[in-house]
Amino acid sequence: MSNILMVVSAADSLTMKDGSEHPTGFWAEELVEGHRTLMEAGHTVTFATPGGRRPTVDQVSLDPSQAGGEDRAAELRRYLDTLAPELEHPLALADVDPAGYVAVVIPGGHGPMTDLAFDPEMGRILVAANDAGLIIAPYCHGPAALLSAVTGDGSFAFAGRRLTVFTNEEELAGGTGENTPWMVADALAEKGAVVDAGPAWSSFVVRDGNLITGQNPQSSVATAAAVLSALDGDDEL
Repeated sequence: MSNILMVVSAADSLTMKDGSEHPTGFWAEELVEGHRTLMEAGHTVTFATPGGRRPTVDQVSLDPSQAGGEDRAAELRRYLDTLAPELEHPLALADVDPAGYVAVVIPGGHGPMTDLAFDPEMGRILVAANDAGLIIAPYCHGPAALLSAVTGDGSFAFAGRRLTVFTNEEELAGGTGENTPWMVADALAEKGAVVDAGPAWSSFVVRDGNLITGQNPQSSVATAAAVLSALDGDDEL
C-alpha cells in the first residue's frame, strides 16, 4: 500500500493572550483515530515533527471527562503506548521529501498554533505536496499548519480554497476560551481561505480537491476515511 506522512506538533505549551503558558501538545483522539484508520486500511504511516522532537500528548485529552470515560481514556493510552517507539524518534520536518508520500495528515490539539503554523519546513512540505496534488488532510487545530504554506511569490498557497477548522464557537466554549491568543479560523480567513463550519462538536469534513479538512476531534475518523476515499480515486466525500 502507500506511505502517508503524519505531521505532529512538537510543542508542549501555547502562550496565551495574557502571556501565561498553557500546557498543550497533540490531542490523543485525533492522532490515535487518524493513525488507526489509515493503518487498518493497510497504509504505512510515518511520523514527523519540527526538529524530529518527540511530540507531547495534551494530558487534557486523556482525562476521562474529555476522552469519553475511563475505558476510552485507557484505550487511548494503550494505543499511544504501542506507538511510543515511533513517537520517540520521528522524522525531522527538514528531512522530509514529500515525493515519498501520497498524503500529508495533520492532527490537532493546540500545539500546531505554537509551531507548525510558523515552521518554514512545514510550509515547504505543504507547498510541494499541494503542487504535486498530494492529499493534504489537517483537522481540528491541524489546519493552523496551513498558515505556513507561503509560495515563492509570497502568496498563501491555500487562498481561495474551501476548508474547515475548529470554530471560534468551539474555541470559546470548550477550547481555551477568551484567553486564546488567536483564532485559527479567523487567521485562515484573513489569508484568503474560504472557511466552512458545521454544527459545534459534530463530525464535519470539507473536501476541496486534494485538500481535506475536519472541524474538530469528532471529525478525526471521518477525515481519515475521506483520505482513504480520495486515495481510492473517489471524488466525493
